[in-house]
Amino acid sequence: MNFITNKKELILVHVAMKPISLTKSVNLLLTPQFYILKKEILPIKYLYQAKKIAPSLFEGLLDRNFVHEYFVFKEKDTWVFIAYNINKIMDFLSTKGIKPEKVSKLYFAQQALDMLHAPVSLGEKEILGVIDQTVVVVPAAALRDAPSTGMPDLDFAPSRGVALHNAYGSILSLSQAVVFAGILMIFAMMYLVEGIRYGQASQQQHQELERLLAAHPSLQSKYARESIAAKYKAIDAKERKKREALKTLSAMIFRGVALSSLEISEKSFKARFVCKDDRAAKQLQELAKKEQLNASVAAKSTDVDIEGAL
Repeated sequence: MNFITNKKELILVHVAMKPISLTKSVNLLLTPQFYILKKEILPIKYLYQAKKIAPSLFEGLLDRNFVHEYFVFKEKDTWVFIAYNINKIMDFLSTKGIKPEKVSKLYFAQQALDMLHAPVSLGEKEILGVIDQTVVVVPAAALRDAPSTGMPDLDFAPSRGVALHNAYGSILSLSQAVVFAGILMIFAMMYLVEGIRYGQASQQQHQELERLLAAHPSLQSKYARESIAAKYKAIDAKERKKREALKTLSAMIFRGVALSSLEISEKSFKARFVCKDDRAAKQLQELAKKEQLNASVAAKSTDVDIEGAL
């Protein structure tokens, strides 16, 4: 049973349907055999608000061993809530020869309420009909006097349906995939912008280097550049050791201890600290020992001399 929209073929899916073979993408219309429906008149205005409360409306009605998803839409003043298990639906479709990649969207029979003017036969035992503005599946004997027909050709193309986002075992929902793709696109744009900026900066540096080499011909020799670099590298190493020595000595100044003199040569340094008492002098000596420096107390005083190599 099927009918044609102006874009894709729509196939009615029910338990008694026969296996089919598809050569192109189609939409599927699910009977109530594959979902649970509830209608509520609620004081809410927006769809996202209705979706938030959908799970609570089906509490106690669904099998907890399965994960259910929810589809919500509005019929005049009434909100329609549909709970379904996508894995069960896909398992059934596979038994009928319908592959997930051939399914564009899933729709629910309740969405075609205004178009089901007559009962539709679902095999020999069941009928798809409308009772109290709700699409239901009832035994054929219950509507024995009502004529049953096949699904008529109707122009049915609702704006919303369910996309099989997990048809290929995806761990992300469609909305999550869209958000994730958007984030990746932003990072890609940032990477592109930074790449362009880096390329421009690199080009400017290269031009500056070419200008300096042109202004100083002696630097065009690789040997000369390496010689100068080695010279300044040695100077930088010595200055770094001096800075490290000063940092170490400054850490030894605490309450009761003050630096009175400091001598720094090319290979060593010597500092004298004035200590308030013997206790402070002893503590200062212990700090010097931890830093592997030589410490000694000056004669007839509590002053401490600390020496080290550079």
